[in-house]
Amino acid sequence: MVGDNIEKQGIYPIAQALKMAEKMNLDLVEISAQADPPVCKIMDYQKFLYQRKKKAKEMKANASRVIVKEIRFGPNTDEHDYQFKLKHAIEFLKDGAKVKAFVFFRGRSIVFTEQGEKLLLRFAVDLEEHGKAEQMPKLEGKRMIMMIAPIKTNVKKK
Repeated sequence: MVGDNIEKQGIYPIAQALKMAEKMNLDLVEISAQADPPVCKIMDYQKFLYQRKKKAKEMKANASRVIVKEIRFGPNTDEHDYQFKLKHAIEFLKDGAKVKAFVFFRGRSIVFTEQGEKLLLRFAVDLEEHGKAEQMPKLEGKRMIMMIAPIKTNVKKK
């Protein structure tokens, strides 16, 4: 038996341990059942549960959420549109969001898969100083997708 308020930590029969816990108006909680003999602790169990729940809530609040922003291209996107989308992608990466860039092929434009791949690779190269490609362009159905993650770990919180 262990605990904060116990004078002598040691091995006690269950009945005696329960009496000690009742005398202190606390609970007898089994800490390790696999140990020989099992380890028990005298504590306020409700307070323990409350603190554990509070700590889990804090951990959840501190966890960073991954934001994914999408940027869509066509296989024949012209230069001005490309630069406009590149500027937005740079801002997204600076804010700490991942960028999912994809080329959408409509109808017969699926024959331009090489153009779409070149466009996405050029996009990754232009974003090299702000983010790195997590995966190379791959064709999924009528979309060619590529993920880009921000390089910097210090993100701005909004």
